Amino acid sequence: MQSLIGLKDRFDIAFACDPDHDRHGIVTRNAGLLPPNHYLAVAIDYLFQHRPKWRKDAAVGKTVVSSQMIDRVAARLGRTLYEVPVGFKWFVDGLHDGSLGFGGEESAGASFSRMDGSVWTTDKDGIVPSLLSAEITARMGRDPGECYQALAREFGEPVYDRIEAPATPEQKRKLAQLSPQQVLSAELAGEKIQAILTQAPGNGAAIGGLKVVTESGWFAARPSGTEDIYKIYAESFRGADHLRRIQEEAQTIVSAALAAPTQAA
Repeated sequence: MQSLIGLKDRFDIAFACDPDHDRHGIVTRNAGLLPPNHYLAVAIDYLFQHRPKWRKDAAVGKTVVSSQMIDRVAARLGRTLYEVPVGFKWFVDGLHDGSLGFGGEESAGASFSRMDGSVWTTDKDGIVPSLLSAEITARMGRDPGECYQALAREFGEPVYDRIEAPATPEQKRKLAQLSPQQVLSAELAGEKIQAILTQAPGNGAAIGGLKVVTESGWFAARPSGTEDIYKIYAESFRGADHLRRIQEEAQTIVSAALAAPTQAA
C-alpha cells in the first residue's frame, strides 16, 4: 500500500486492490489510506440513498467484528442490519436474492447489488468498491474521507483496534464454545453490558467466540483458525483511553473464562 499512499497528494482519489482483487484500498487527499471500517460506513450511507431501484427492504450486511458506526448509519437510513459471523459466505444468499443490498467485513471485503438491484457477485469484490469511491467523489463533491468526517460529526468518532494473545489449542476450543453465562461481569469499562452474544443477531449462527456490547463500545473475542492465538476486536465511541479499558477488561474476562474448569457434559 505504500506506493498507493504516495499518490495521496497527486489525485483527488486513488484506489487499488490486492493481487486477487477481492479487497480494496482507498486513499484520499485529506485522510490518506482510509481504514476499511470508515469506507464501509461511507459506502453504505451513499449507496442506500442513491440506488432507488434497490428493494425497499434490502438490508445492510456486516460481520460481528465490523464497526458499530455501520449500525448507526443503518438505523438512520431505516434499514435492517444483518449482522453475521466472520466470513463472507454468510452474505451469499442475501446478495443473490436481493434481500441484502450490501455486505461488508472489517478486513476490506465488500460487495453490493447492481444499479437495478440484481446480483453482481456473491463474493467480495475489490473492484466495485474502488470504483464506487470515484462515483462518491464525483457525485457528492467531496471524497470518502470527507464523507466519513461528516458521519463522525453526526454519530461520534469511534476508535477501533485488534489485538492478539497466545492460546493453546484447548483454550481456542473453549473460547469457541463459550456461553454468555460464563461472563460474570455486569459492566465493561464503566458501562452496563447490554448484550453478551455467542450467536450472530442476523442469522443466529455461532460466532465461534464471544461479543460483549455496551452503549458506546464493544469487544469480540474469537480464536484464530490458523495460529495458536485468539483475537480481540474492540471499539469505543468515547476515545482511546476508553478503548484501552475495554481491551484490558476484555482480556480479563476471556482469561477468566479460559481458566475455568471444563464442565462435564
